[in-house]
Amino acid sequence: MAPTLLALAHWSTWAVCAVIKLPQLAAVLAAGSARGVSVGSLLLELAGFLVFLRYQIYYGYPLQTYLEYPIIITQDVILLLFILRFSGNMKRALFYAVIFGGGWYMLTLRKWIIDLAMNLCTLISAASKLAQLQCLWQTKDSGQVSALTWSMSAYTCATRIVTTVMTTNDLAVLIRFITMLILNIWVTATILHYRKTKKTD
Repeated sequence: MAPTLLALAHWSTWAVCAVIKLPQLAAVLAAGSARGVSVGSLLLELAGFLVFLRYQIYYGYPLQTYLEYPIIITQDVILLLFILRFSGNMKRALFYAVIFGGGWYMLTLRKWIIDLAMNLCTLISAASKLAQLQCLWQTKDSGQVSALTWSMSAYTCATRIVTTVMTTNDLAVLIRFITMLILNIWVTATILHYRKTKKTD
């Protein structure tokens, strides 16, 4: 039973992550605007994903436990480029690429750096969700923010809690996924609240 559950959790996570950012990308492209989408949130999320991926690779964890991260990172980069384009800030793309590329290299210069970064990764990822919540609370408008994307993120966190318990049982990773699950549900509920409020006005 356990191997079947583990395989199901892995495959369903990969399937969801293959399209996780597509609803958000479609909403931004259809509107020709990134209204309601927090650039700060996206940058923090991207930083958190890069740190987490680097940590998993550094410690030689099974590929199945982090295979979705290169896919999500690619989708985040594409989304970031569209947001920068629609906001007229494409010049910042090179700056972000240099910062993230340098960070990727520096993370594994010393073991203590990657360990510290992983512990901070949960805070960085939590900050990304809180930045999106703040943007929603300030504007009281979900704009182009996709509830489907955020609910899929909640689902993948839930499945990754299961796979982490069944494979590496890494406490730092578990704390990260539990925290992200709670925050992803909170963002999804906030998006739906403002969408409902807007329809009733």
